[in-house]
Amino acid sequence: MLDDLLAQLAGSPWALPLLFLLVVGDAFLVVIPGEASVTAFGALAISIGHPPIPAVIGVAAAAAFVGDAALYAIGRFVGVDRWRWMRARRVRAAMSWANRRLERSMAAIVFTARFIPFARLAVNLTAGASGVPATRFLPVAALAATGWAAYQAFVGAAVALLLPGGPVVAVLVSILIALLLGTAVDLASRRRRPTKKNGPSP
Repeated sequence: MLDDLLAQLAGSPWALPLLFLLVVGDAFLVVIPGEASVTAFGALAISIGHPPIPAVIGVAAAAAFVGDAALYAIGRFVGVDRWRWMRARRVRAAMSWANRRLERSMAAIVFTARFIPFARLAVNLTAGASGVPATRFLPVAALAATGWAAYQAFVGAAVALLLPGGPVVAVLVSILIALLLGTAVDLASRRRRPTKKNGPSP
């Protein structure tokens, strides 16, 4: 029964629009499973045959870019202290971290943050607020979104190719792997962040 439901979802004309909405929403709300959705659709592309993997990557990349560009625009035109959630301690700390990294290596931090939900929100907002030119930010954001989408989709595709058991098993395992990889990257990034000191940053 679950296999049939997944087949209906994968073959539905709403499948790719749903993926687009989930990935765009993930740019603003980290609780929305954008990564897991792309990985699951990558698994369905192999185990069921549709939607095709190039379409999954293309839609996910476009949605990721739209979300990142929207956050950049919010940072540029609204700022980073207009709404209460922006003034939360964790958000302010993340934006301070993003600002320091953007000054040193904009391309590297945009690529890295694309794989870390909370970090990419902070980096995209801060890039807009700190005046990083759109002509520099947007092409890098587009490349990062494409790389992220291909990576997530191919993780799901690899699971479906290597793991027997049909689409249900492939989707569940691919989602689990996506969550574990995301958690590992997030933990690694936290360990690399310098501890806050009382004096000025070097």
